[in-house]
Amino acid sequence: MAGNPFSNLFGQSPIKPIQQHMETAHLCASQLSAYFQAVLKADWDKAKEVQKQINKLEGEADKLKKQVRLNLPKSLFLPVPRTDLLDLITMQDKVANCSKDIAGLMLGRKMEIPEKLAPQMVEYVDVAIATSAQALKAIQEMDELLETGFKGREIKLVEGLIKELDRLENENDKLQVKVRAQLFKQEKNIPPIDVMFLYKIIDWIGELADHAQKVGSRLQRLIAS
Repeated sequence: MAGNPFSNLFGQSPIKPIQQHMETAHLCASQLSAYFQAVLKADWDKAKEVQKQINKLEGEADKLKKQVRLNLPKSLFLPVPRTDLLDLITMQDKVANCSKDIAGLMLGRKMEIPEKLAPQMVEYVDVAIATSAQALKAIQEMDELLETGFKGREIKLVEGLIKELDRLENENDKLQVKVRAQLFKQEKNIPPIDVMFLYKIIDWIGELADHAQKVGSRLQRLIAS
């Protein structure tokens, strides 16, 4: 028996692959928790092991991104603008890329985190990961949004998730200020080149949370379109 003619007409929904991509991107970010624990212990064998896993996941995310871009329907039957979906997956991909960059730079230089900075740094990383997790939670509602025609109670649920996402990103911004201030106090005890790269890592962790928050912003744009 032939497939449903309406399914053939509208094509396969791109929502599931986009959700799968965000799940993979978040898995990259979530690995940073174990990675930083290894770095704090100067366990570079463990750090290398986790970094390889991050690279593998980032590669999987990249393949999913390409598949979505190649297979995204160009017909008029998409429920939302095609360009907005492409923008969404680009932002999701930055979560994975940023995670890979953080792990790669720290491993390559075998960066040490000053003892007094460590507790705040761990909290900072954890909130960045939580921001990514919240972005995933919001994206996981996309299929429900599609089924309800982007209206009703599902809209309010997703808007609540995005509001919490914004709160987490704002919390991450505040932690970044505290981490940078703590590093500034210790600069004189750290080689200048190490200080420079520590600031870079701090910035990238902030960018990770920012990319996750922008995933929510793109989803909000879809809701409004």
